[in-house]
Amino acid sequence: MATNKGKPRGLGRGLSALMADVTPEEDISTSTPRRADITVPIEKLQANPDQPRRTFKQDDLDDLAASIKEKGILQPLIVRSLEGGNYEIVAGERRWRAAQLAQLHDVPVLVRELDDTEVLEIAIIENIQRADLNAVEEAAGFRQLMDRFGHTQEKLAEALGKSRSYIANLLRLLALPEDVQQMVVDGLLSAGHARALITSENPSELAKIVIRDGLSVRATEALVKRQQQKDAPTAAPKARSSGSEKDADTRALEKDLSAILAMKVAINHKAGTEAGQVVLTYENLDQLDDLCAKLSR
Repeated sequence: MATNKGKPRGLGRGLSALMADVTPEEDISTSTPRRADITVPIEKLQANPDQPRRTFKQDDLDDLAASIKEKGILQPLIVRSLEGGNYEIVAGERRWRAAQLAQLHDVPVLVRELDDTEVLEIAIIENIQRADLNAVEEAAGFRQLMDRFGHTQEKLAEALGKSRSYIANLLRLLALPEDVQQMVVDGLLSAGHARALITSENPSELAKIVIRDGLSVRATEALVKRQQQKDAPTAAPKARSSGSEKDADTRALEKDLSAILAMKVAINHKAGTEAGQVVLTYENLDQLDDLCAKLSR
């Protein structure tokens, strides 16, 4: 297999080119059949070991298998050649798994010449396009595209048909503690609830209250505001010594840096000077390792 381990290649040959063959799977049953390069025995295919998605819901696979039994596979899998006449799946692992449930012997494929970097990139893009991704999974996909391939928020927004603010807001979710992110993954919190908790000093505790009381997003925002006001007396001496509360631009910059670094960031500017501090808070040693890796690039 070809491997590309150099520094980030910007947009490489372009997200649009890499996305050309990737169609959201929810459209498979209604789209016009595409012409495959070849058909391949199902046992000649193998999953991509770096596939970002690790969980495949059995109910979804059963539904897709039923559709495949009735209409066949309308959207060919994207694969690349391996030694011995075998192929690695680049996009379409769900179709491959469902085809096995449907007891198909052969599947249609599009064979592409791709290096390891492009294979991972397409796998991430396909997952982002999937409608059933939760907000944290989607944000993690955006982060991988930015960290591993040098894509910017603007380029992602353009290529994926999203607004830049949509991508920026999702990325901010990665600054939340892992337990709160898991609540979003499990469907206990919506992305709106999670965003409201980002500025909180104790998002994990407040998230439990939100779930326990079934609070709306607006009520969650009010809860965070009350908590901040409650903590204000403790922070008052510090605020007076720094001259004033943080302005909107500083808070926005904190959020942007938190999204980029995937950890909490506090900017403390010394009033009347051009000096200050940037405080990074990590939740575990893995986050610290990630930060060191980013700073050493």
